[in-house]
Amino acid sequence: MEWSLHPKLSELTIPVGDLPLSRVLLENDSNYPWLILVPRKAGVSEIIDLGPDDQAQLLAEINAASHALRAVATFDKLNIGALGNMVAQLHVHVLGRSKTDPAWPKPVWGAGPQRHYEPAARAALVEALQRALAIK
Repeated sequence: MEWSLHPKLSELTIPVGDLPLSRVLLENDSNYPWLILVPRKAGVSEIIDLGPDDQAQLLAEINAASHALRAVATFDKLNIGALGNMVAQLHVHVLGRSKTDPAWPKPVWGAGPQRHYEPAARAALVEALQRALAIK
């Protein structure tokens, strides 16, 4: 089985680049600084489905994504989660939350309309994230 990105993840995100294990995506919602890491492993829906080396690599990539997000955005709290209720393909949300964001302190899902990035802002943010993650 060959790995491919779930169509829903593709539809809702902007590609940032690839780390050794994961595809890095930017959620196309300017309400929140929000990255998604998707391990490029076919048929994987849970972190426990990864072998020990890949689990360690995923944790290192979550750490890198967290630091990159903090380097390019301001927020009060960093949320990290692998829910997968709507999309079973393993993906990890790395999401900056602010006391002033539209959903605070509740979950972001279903909290209101997404605000898509303007093209120039999107390009600048993707470039900053690529620099912070040393990818392109």
